[in-house]
Amino acid sequence: MSAFTLLTLKTMSDGRGALTVMDGILPFPVVRSFWIYGADGHKRGGHRHHQTRQALVALSGSVMVFMDDGKAQEEITLSSPDQCLLVEPRDWHEMTFGPGSILLVFASRGYDKDDYIDTPYERL
Repeated sequence: MSAFTLLTLKTMSDGRGALTVMDGILPFPVVRSFWIYGADGHKRGGHRHHQTRQALVALSGSVMVFMDDGKAQEEITLSSPDQCLLVEPRDWHEMTFGPGSILLVFASRGYDKDDYIDTPYERL
């Protein structure tokens, strides 16, 4: 069982394609959204927050997310646009991007450089 929350988004598919809906599933109001692309083979993130909550969706390709909440560590691979990983403020997260990946991020707060914690948890 994971220490982190991975949501399965409602998806409808037929011969015309698939439609995935994110409607009322996030436990916070979305204030900011952004997407990361062109990061093939690179790592991004490498921080946690004081207050901001986030939801990550790999729209294309595959993104491996290393998560650490100070107690548990886990690598979670997002490889389908119907997967949504919740990132709580306490969660150190670092993403590694596969070829052609596009990561969509929903955030509970606007950008504030003072909200970032760039120090990972110390392990004994």
